[in-house]
Amino acid sequence: MTTPFWISAFIDLPTTSFTPAVSFWREVTGCALSPLRGDDRQFGTLLPPDGDDYLRVQQIRDGAPGIHLDLHVTDPRASAARALALGAEEVADRGHLVMRSPGGFVFCLVTHAAHRRPKPATWPDGTTSQVDQVCLDIPSGSYEAECAFWEAVTGWELLGPPTGSEFASLRRPADIPLRLLLQRLGEESGPVRGHLDLAADDRPAEVMRHAALGAVLLHEFPEWTVLRDPAGSAYCITDRRPVTDGPG
Repeated sequence: MTTPFWISAFIDLPTTSFTPAVSFWREVTGCALSPLRGDDRQFGTLLPPDGDDYLRVQQIRDGAPGIHLDLHVTDPRASAARALALGAEEVADRGHLVMRSPGGFVFCLVTHAAHRRPKPATWPDGTTSQVDQVCLDIPSGSYEAECAFWEAVTGWELLGPPTGSEFASLRRPADIPLRLLLQRLGEESGPVRGHLDLAADDRPAEVMRHAALGAVLLHEFPEWTVLRDPAGSAYCITDRRPVTDGPG
C-alpha cells in the first residue's frame, strides 16, 4: 500500500521557544506530552485522552517555526518511488524517508501504526474544539501542480477544481483525523508552507481561551480567526464544527 493509512502533523519549534510553545499546544489540545526522545530530546508526541496520536513536536536549532507532515504507510520505499514519479524529491533516509513535494513542502514517510481517530476536546464551558486540518499555503504559480501532487500521493479525491479558486480540499477517509486544505496564495512564487487549523463549535470562546494561553490575535475573517502561537507560527480557528465520526 503506497497511500497513507494515517497522517500526523509535526509542529516544528525553534529551541528558544520550544518549552513555552509545547506547553501552549498541550493546553490548546488537551493532550499530554510523551517523554521527549531523540539524541537531543528534540521529539515529543501530544497524546490525546482517547484514540491514537496525530500531533507531534520537534525542536529545531535553525530556521523558522512551521509544520511538516508524516504520511504513515506500509512500505515507505514504494511510497517514495511513487512520490518521486510524481515530482517529489528525496531529502534523506533517517530510518524514515524525508521527502519534499514539487513545491518544496517537507513530508516524511513513516510506518508507525495508528487507526483510532480521537474525539474533540470538551472544555469546562461545554464548548468543543479540535486540531483537525493542515492547510498547505501554495504560491499561485505552483498551485494546480501541487494540488495534483497531493491528490495523487494521498489517493484522496480533490474537492473543488483548483483552477481560479482560492481553496481546494481533499476528501479524507473517515478514520483519519487530519483534513488537507490547499490554499492559493496571492504571491506568484516561493516554497509551499503550511499551518494548522482548528474546528470549534464556539469560535469567539475558543479565541478567548487561546488568547488567555498566550496566543496573539492577528486577523478576523467572517468564518475564521488567525492567531499566532508563542513560537511565532500563524494558525486558524474556524467555524467548522468538530466531528466525532464519519468523513469530512
